[in-house]
Amino acid sequence: MSNSYEGMVPSVPYLKIDSTGEPYIAGSQCGKCGQIFFGERTICARCADRTSMQAMRLGETGKLYAYTVIHRSFPGVKTPFVAATVELDGGGVLKGTLLEVEPDPAKLAFDMPVRTVFRDSGQKDQDGRPYLNYYFVPAGA
Repeated sequence: MSNSYEGMVPSVPYLKIDSTGEPYIAGSQCGKCGQIFFGERTICARCADRTSMQAMRLGETGKLYAYTVIHRSFPGVKTPFVAATVELDGGGVLKGTLLEVEPDPAKLAFDMPVRTVFRDSGQKDQDGRPYLNYYFVPAGA
């Protein structure tokens, strides 16, 4: 890897870094019913098929499906912030933090186009390596 993500540790198992050093969200699709999930799965939670799950790279754009403005959190977590559920283009639903928006319901719109960005989470592992996390931002940002 020879980019800004070098030496970073993905914060969750379904956040991967490809052979070119670019991060992405890993997903799975059922070959029987077509359902798409985030993360790697061997069994479809929709139809229970155990033989046709295929690994895939989830889309990096989508629409705001639901959100909550968080006003209280753990010590050290800056509030308020927007906890978002995003319906990804191409399939799959993912939860994350929506950045670069004012955490005001009057300024947030359902179906707002968003895109995934990857950034340092501000935390480090036990060896001092920074964690890489995914976030959402408005598609125009």
